[in-house]
Amino acid sequence: MREQVGAQGTTKEWVAVSSAAELIRTATAWLAEDPDPDTRAELSSLIDAGDIAAIADRFAGRLEFGTAGLRGALGAGPNRMNRAVVRRAAAGLAAYLQTHGGASAGPHEGPPGEGDRRRGNAVDPSTLAVVIGFDARYKSDLFARDTAAVVTGAGLRAMVLPRPLPTPVLAYAIRHLGADAGVMVTASHNPPQDNGYKVYLGDGSQIVPPADADISAAIDAVGPLSDLPLGDDWETLDDEVLESYVSRVSGVVAPGGPRDLRVVYTPLHGTGWDVVRAAFGAAGFSEPLAVKEQAEPDPDFPTVAFPNPEEPGAMDLAFALAERSGADLVIANDPDADRCAVGVPGAGPSTRRWRMLSGDQVGALIATHLVRTRPGLTGTFATTIVSSSLLGRIAAAHGLAYAETLTGFKWLSRVPNLVYGYEEALGYCVDPAAVRDKDGISAALVVCELAASLKAAGRTLWDLLDEIAREYGLHETQQLSLRVSDLSEIDEALARLRASPPTALGGRAVTSADDLSTGIDGLPPAEGMRYRLDGGARVVVRPSGTEPKLKCYLEVVEPVPDGDVDAARARAESALAVIRADLAVATGTG
Repeated sequence: MREQVGAQGTTKEWVAVSSAAELIRTATAWLAEDPDPDTRAELSSLIDAGDIAAIADRFAGRLEFGTAGLRGALGAGPNRMNRAVVRRAAAGLAAYLQTHGGASAGPHEGPPGEGDRRRGNAVDPSTLAVVIGFDARYKSDLFARDTAAVVTGAGLRAMVLPRPLPTPVLAYAIRHLGADAGVMVTASHNPPQDNGYKVYLGDGSQIVPPADADISAAIDAVGPLSDLPLGDDWETLDDEVLESYVSRVSGVVAPGGPRDLRVVYTPLHGTGWDVVRAAFGAAGFSEPLAVKEQAEPDPDFPTVAFPNPEEPGAMDLAFALAERSGADLVIANDPDADRCAVGVPGAGPSTRRWRMLSGDQVGALIATHLVRTRPGLTGTFATTIVSSSLLGRIAAAHGLAYAETLTGFKWLSRVPNLVYGYEEALGYCVDPAAVRDKDGISAALVVCELAASLKAAGRTLWDLLDEIAREYGLHETQQLSLRVSDLSEIDEALARLRASPPTALGGRAVTSADDLSTGIDGLPPAEGMRYRLDGGARVVVRPSGTEPKLKCYLEVVEPVPDGDVDAARARAESALAVIRADLAVATGTG
């Protein structure tokens, strides 16, 4: 039977077992191959205790490539992140590269050409290179070394970054070093018990179909781990890649502009602080004030319930420091520094209460800044189908092409002629020629450039947001997110929406209902539903690709004919509230 299992919402195939004894035999065979004494001890204890339920959960399938690659809880068995799973993943990737090379097989890429070093139906492994990065989570360094050992054992060249570093550094290194693939060991903003494994091909973008399925098939074909040759001659890189990244990133801001800005920064116990400090200095900004309780990497993430700046309470320490220090701006990265959160003082002269801007607000601010300050800007602005439609209006007003993709930068990064892309989940790509992924460090610099320029003119980010609303209409977005313990609840909610689609939400007629699983607007099929409502409103419902959540994305558009943005915002918030209430009923979550 098929059943959804695991912490990250992927669908897995239950191992067919006719008896507890057979399950024990399966676990014992896995135990014999497990290279990690910690997970061997865990599994041995479960076998000795006869804990069939716990063993069955660990062998309910294997982690599959989702929105963000492999991701799951640390532990023993194929349904957990561990060294055996990583070695198999690395072997599958090496086998895939020897067949396909590092050429992308994404939707906007052509077929492999003469430059991919094919020889007949295979690629000479000695010509292939994989660069490997890792964060500061538990086991990340071991997973990186295991990957390097398997890659070199297969005859490929492996290059490992020198220490825990942000994901954007790895994404940059792929193109900078001319590698055929990249691996980043990270679970980004997931809870402490998780880890993950992102895979990129030689174009610097994360894998998409059919490459993910081909790599999965290659993983399935890996034989006994004891037969895998392991090398020890991988290369540990020096700081040249990091220095080159910092130099490139500092160039995303124009030289000679205003730099008077007091910034509070938190990496949320991740890898961002040292790189952000270097990038700010290279760009001419003063060193940010670091939240000392969160400045150093710590895999336990002791000060936050979830190390995600979107989660309630995650920004509290940063906001408190900003209030004490009289800061102009708060910047937060998630633990692998590919996302960027922006906090600002509340609007109005009588309060310094801080609040976080939404990803859509920051996305529009960056887009407006780029079109106003980058002469001769050409190319395509892109965002995802769950992000605000405002970016399309900004692009059209400035003669730029516009595109929408499925969620995830693995899709956004492949938009032809991309010059700027963002997604509402705090991800921004402001220099796709260098980093074909979201980059929370370069985005932070662009936001600081904008904030400093506004400050020099006696204005704030709020002022610019109001100006944008007057020009294009107020685009207000919200998210309704349901965390579940039983992932069948997500399937049930989507099935309910398909079987009984709402005809109205919040008093607005539903003008179209699109089932994303059928493929719409030329996009690949994906789980979820999209509803368009009267007045330009929109609702998208989909499962999270990285967490056990059902996510609902809401947008309403309010005209501002009299210039009164506050009144338009009040109308929008009221409209969103009634849409949320109706949507909760329609999904069965209310």
